This record gives sequence, C-alpha cells and structure tokens, in this order.
Amino acid sequence: MIYLDQAATSFPKPVEVVEAIASTLKNIPGSPGRSAHKGALEASRILFEAREKVASFIGAEDSSSIIFTSGATESLNLVLQGLLKEGDRVLATSMEHNSVARVLGHLKKERKLEVIYLPCDEEGFLDLERCEKILREKPAQLLCVNLVSNVTGTIQPLHEILALKGETLLLLDGAQAVGHLPLDVGHLPIDFLAFSGHKGLFGPPGVGVLYLRPGLEEKLRPLKFGGTGSRSEFLEQPPFLPDRFECGTPNLPGIAGLAAGIDFIEKIGLTKIHRHETALADIFLDRIKECPGLKIYGPQDRVKASAIVSLNIEGLAPSEVARRLDREFGVAVRAGLHCAPLAHQTIGSFPQGTVRFSFGYFNRLADAEKAAEALLAIAG
Repeated sequence: MIYLDQAATSFPKPVEVVEAIASTLKNIPGSPGRSAHKGALEASRILFEAREKVASFIGAEDSSSIIFTSGATESLNLVLQGLLKEGDRVLATSMEHNSVARVLGHLKKERKLEVIYLPCDEEGFLDLERCEKILREKPAQLLCVNLVSNVTGTIQPLHEILALKGETLLLLDGAQAVGHLPLDVGHLPIDFLAFSGHKGLFGPPGVGVLYLRPGLEEKLRPLKFGGTGSRSEFLEQPPFLPDRFECGTPNLPGIAGLAAGIDFIEKIGLTKIHRHETALADIFLDRIKECPGLKIYGPQDRVKASAIVSLNIEGLAPSEVARRLDREFGVAVRAGLHCAPLAHQTIGSFPQGTVRFSFGYFNRLADAEKAAEALLAIAG
C-alpha cells in the first residue's frame, strides 16, 4: 500500500515511538502523581519529562502551560467552551475545521454568540484587510485561525495576523502545523495553540496538547473536573496549572509516544522533514498538472502550502476516484469534505469535496511517482 493519507494520521510510526509506548505499558505500574511507590514515581517522571519536551519544542518558557488532552479537538473545545460567555463576539476564518465550526455553532445557539466567519480567497488565504476592518469596527473576544488547512495545505500568514489582532485573543488550530512548521510561542503573542500528537508529531492517536499563554488560565473554565492527585482534601478543582485542566488518569503510553515522536523529529531535523514532504508534493503536482480535466485546489505558490494536495477529476466523484486508487493501484487517499465543509465552500468544491493526497516523511519518491501514474490512468 502507498499511504498518502498522512494528514489524517501519520504512518508508519517511528520505531522509537512504538517502543516507548510498549515500554510504558510493560514496565510502568501506577498512575502519575497518585502514589509514592517506585512505579508511580517513574510514571510521574515520564509525564514531567514529556511536558518539558513539548514545551521546549514549541518554545514555551513554562512547561506547566502545556495541557495534555485527548487530541486537538478536546484542546479546541477547552478554549472555546471554557472562554466564551453569553453574547461574546467571535471571529473565525472560512477555512476552519469542524472541530472549531461545530463548537461555535453549538455555542451560538446555547450562549447567543455573535460568530463572524472572515472571508478567505479561493486558495484559502485569509483576507487580511477585511479581517483588520472587522476587528476595528467592534472588539472581539477571540479570533480562531486554522494555521494550516487540512484540505488545501494553505499556510496562513501568521505574523501578519498577529500584527493586526490587537487585544483580541488568538486561538490557533495547529493540528496540521505542529511537527511540520517551526513555531515559537515564547517569542510570538500566541494566546492559545491546540494540536494533536498523531499527525506531524508521529505520536499515537488519543493524545493532544493545548498551550495557553501564562496568565490566561483564569479566563478558562475547565471542561472536566475530577481527581488530580493534588489538593485532594478540597472538593474544588485545583486553580493552578496543569492540574486545573487535567484530571483523571492520563494517557501515559500515548504521552510517552508523543515525547518519542518529538525526539525523532529533533534527531532528523524539522526543516529536513518539511523539505522532504513538500518536495514529494511538488513532484506529484509536476507530474499531473498538465492533465486535461483535472482541477487542483489550493495555493499556486507551493512555498505557502504544506504537503497536502486536493484535486478533482472532471466527471468523476471524489469517492469513486479514491475507491479506484485504493482497489486498482493500492494508493490510500481521502475523499470527501474532510470534516471541513466551510473550507470546501471557500475553494469551490462543495458539496462533493475533493480527493486529498497528503505526503509524509516516510513516503518516498516512488510513492509520489506511482500515485501520479495511477491518477493519470484514472483520468485518462
């Protein structure tokens, strides 16, 4: 199988990640912060070191600002549901994933939010002038930005967005960005950064991260309440980080795998990984771009995109193209709306969606070439 669905989840996982997960399951008894025996203390060490590793990777100065969650979706919910109050004004790009859009839809009904979707062009880029104008007209409590689109790979101009946001808090959906692009929250005024562990960070499913700028924790209501191993004599959730937002037994094997994934990235080099992935996407595009009846979406300037390519073949449903790629050529891709109908409306591929090819570090030149040949055979 030629696996080109890396935007959904990275595969295969590095050996180091698999070994870290297996070692934790086989060798570490007890739960972090809950007991004083050797197994529990070792579990606490793994958790602490993983938190430090994640913080260092994204440039966070204080590792207690790293909150482990079940994934990017929970991280985004923690901010959206924990921050926004009755009648608040929220801005979001028209390229948002349903992990943001569905939460905002729910809160619009429940808390009477004013939700404004900022226009993006057909390549998926935010209209910065329109964004600045709307921000000037009336203050907003939150601006939500999908940093890298899971549909087109469009990379939003982060520095320009930071320069115009003013006092509005910024929530970045980094699910497709972290592990692909360098981010330094210690030197950028990023308020919230949500990301998953199983995509660009090579970790397992079921673990994610929320970074919040120190001092903002008091603005967020916890999503969950329960045991933390700290302040157990009180019936209130501890007010300090990370315990305020982490309760219950953590996914220690997943967190250990995430930490191993970061070790793997730092061993290879983030820049090298990004160049390899985008080079494969460029080679694939170069092979197919002259094919008649083929519609390619996203940035024309591929420097402004990740290794994600969305396309359609005239006269064929995306689901049919994906089925044939799988059954006839052994190429695994994803077709449809990719849980991002707003993005497809923006780029003009709604309601049918697109066929999405997404490349990863473990793909090779032959994968890109064979996928191109398969697509051209179907198109012909």
